[in-house]
Amino acid sequence: MHIFARSNIFTTFTPLKNHQIMVYRFTIISDEVDDFVREIKIDSEATFFDLHEAILKSVGYKDDQMTSFFICDDNWEKEKEITLEDMDNNSEEDSWIMKETMLSDLIEDEKQKLLYVFDPLAERVFFIELSEIITGQDLDKTVCSKKHGNPPTQTIDFEEMAAANSSIDLDETFYGDQDFDLEDFDPEGFDIGGGSGPYEEDKF
Repeated sequence: MHIFARSNIFTTFTPLKNHQIMVYRFTIISDEVDDFVREIKIDSEATFFDLHEAILKSVGYKDDQMTSFFICDDNWEKEKEITLEDMDNNSEEDSWIMKETMLSDLIEDEKQKLLYVFDPLAERVFFIELSEIITGQDLDKTVCSKKHGNPPTQTIDFEEMAAANSSIDLDETFYGDQDFDLEDFDPEGFDIGGGSGPYEEDKF
């Protein structure tokens, strides 16, 4: 602690503690492909854009969609959106842009849930959970530390789908339960913690 004398007034100043360095380990799953898992390790001070790029590279997607992240509560309800570009929909509301927002700005606790909207037209998403916070470490480059299963198709061609459906006589039970709700999907049923599947590490 330092003491400064100025005009007979003593002021105390406590130096700031060193900023804690951390690595986030995210687990990514899909409700479309049962055995799909990706694990990403990334520095906590990296941006959401860095995470966006790491996800795309880990699944081999093109960077040509207006993707976004959502911070969610424990029930996967959307709370905050982080967009690829400045949408400027409502200046009265807080807005977050991927390139300007560090992960640590909005993510602090393990088990934090996120959605990554990779196909905005069809509203298809990856489910993401912060599986681990590794303190005392940092990363210069993001790492894909687990890669298992093939990812779902990046986008859906609605014209091809419509043409195919028009040539097939489908009854109303073909699509299964018409009352299905995304809220009924339980990502916790997936083995996202570990497992003995194929392991591959990539650095981006």
